[in-house]
Amino acid sequence: MTTTRTRIPPTDVTGAYGALVKLAARRMLGHVPDSLGVLWHHQRLMTDTMGVGRKVEGWRELDRDLASYAAMAAAATIGCSFCLDLNYFLAHDHGLDEAKVREVPRWRESTAFTPRERRVMEYAEAASQTPPAVTDELSDALLTELGPAALVELAARVAFMNMSARMNLALGIHSEEFAAACGLPPLAVRSTVQGAP
Repeated sequence: MTTTRTRIPPTDVTGAYGALVKLAARRMLGHVPDSLGVLWHHQRLMTDTMGVGRKVEGWRELDRDLASYAAMAAAATIGCSFCLDLNYFLAHDHGLDEAKVREVPRWRESTAFTPRERRVMEYAEAASQTPPAVTDELSDALLTELGPAALVELAARVAFMNMSARMNLALGIHSEEFAAACGLPPLAVRSTVQGAP
């Protein structure tokens, strides 16, 4: 059963550390998301998860566009509206091609992507299935195109998105309309008639 509210009520983000966290959220997102109050119940987990997320954002072996498409394809496969919305917003913030980014949820039907971009999203989708369905052929193709460091990064980025997206879904954390707040058109709708779950 899905819910429109978080499954754990948000708590107030308080204290000196809470003020710093809220300031950082406002700088990055324009406001303090409700989900922060959910994670504030376990501050160590929140801090560690955000720290890993910052480190993931610092990786540079995989092209930034490909990294964004992979994260969003994984989020779409899992069904995390919060992750899709946040990554769409961040892609805009990083100056990526918004028209292409908004097509990621329906990448299989879209004509906006190159064959390499499509393989990256196919990999992200396959790695996000349970059990993972990455084939040797797909991995070999991407190894040739991207190189070993970028392929390792791709796998790790998809794995981190899986952790984040599955946690958000389990906690009932949904989109907070970051993209809409900065005037981006809605994301394309993911087709239900495709090879992914």
